[in-house]
Amino acid sequence: MLSNCINSGVRRIFVLTQYKSNSLDTHIHFGWNILSHALGEFVHTIPPQQRIGDTWYQGTADAIYQNIYTLERERPDLVIILSGDHVYKMNYRAMARAHLDKNAHMTLACIPVPREQAREFGVAVVDENNRIIDFQEKPSDPPTIPGSADLCLASMGVYLFDTATLVREVANDAKTPSNHDFGKDIIPKMIHTHCVYAHDFQDENRKPAKYWRDVGTLDAYWEANMDLVAIDPAFNLYDPAWPIRTFPSNEPPAKTVFQSGIVTDTLISPGCIISGARVEHSVLSPSVRIDEGAHVSESILMEGTLVGRGCRIHKAIIDKGVYVADGTRVGVEHAEDSKRYIVTEQGVTVIPRERHYA
Repeated sequence: MLSNCINSGVRRIFVLTQYKSNSLDTHIHFGWNILSHALGEFVHTIPPQQRIGDTWYQGTADAIYQNIYTLERERPDLVIILSGDHVYKMNYRAMARAHLDKNAHMTLACIPVPREQAREFGVAVVDENNRIIDFQEKPSDPPTIPGSADLCLASMGVYLFDTATLVREVANDAKTPSNHDFGKDIIPKMIHTHCVYAHDFQDENRKPAKYWRDVGTLDAYWEANMDLVAIDPAFNLYDPAWPIRTFPSNEPPAKTVFQSGIVTDTLISPGCIISGARVEHSVLSPSVRIDEGAHVSESILMEGTLVGRGCRIHKAIIDKGVYVADGTRVGVEHAEDSKRYIVTEQGVTVIPRERHYA
């Protein structure tokens, strides 16, 4: 999300945080201090202010409503609202131009998805001018794109509003019993009273197929990481014209030791040490250490993970600071894993952070 904003020229960004937000706040503070506050450029994190009520955010629209004060203070002409758990590359300037050209009150970024996946998203139906004439949130029988029985037009969760309309709509929604959600409440009502348009997602990923992933589940998060370690990665991290910015870890270079080790199709962060281990198709975060004789495959190892000698780890997510003792097997026998760890529907074994597993 932040890479897209910076690359698109957006210079005033507010991130609404809520539950256990400290690590995100720290990451943004140290990784995104590239803007000049003196020039009116910034990325600010805003925890729930409770200016209006004493509750956590009740939905996406309620999150905006509880921060109307910020909009009133900043007074922008347009507001773009983004989800923080999506992976894609998009230039928001093109969406803003289309929004202004059509005199739209709201513009919604959309992407075609297979019909069997559309039940997980909001689905739009548009006319010949791309004006949205129907919108259904996670429908059991999603409407398809005309002329294509296998594709639906899914919302990407990227909403562009003129500010006055946004403030009015979230304020009206706050007065009614609803889910206080853009997809469930705001958009279905607005398509009958306002000019609401779909914007065709223009991908900046420089690959044959458009790339967009919602990583709001553990399985989706694992799949997105596996996309990065393919021989020809679906998501392009290496395009200097569209850099992915993040917090630069001040760690020594990664290294491998002992001839018995082998590493293939793996992203290795600074500070990692692989000592005679075999690592395949995995993502290693900073300061991961894997000892002799261990075999790690199709896994994500978070910062500071220590894997002991002779361990076997397959299709797993291991959180920060975990020590996996010598000879431990993870992701090999799901029946045993489920007694000690978390196992997802798609068979990904997840170990929580800062624990000792033997």
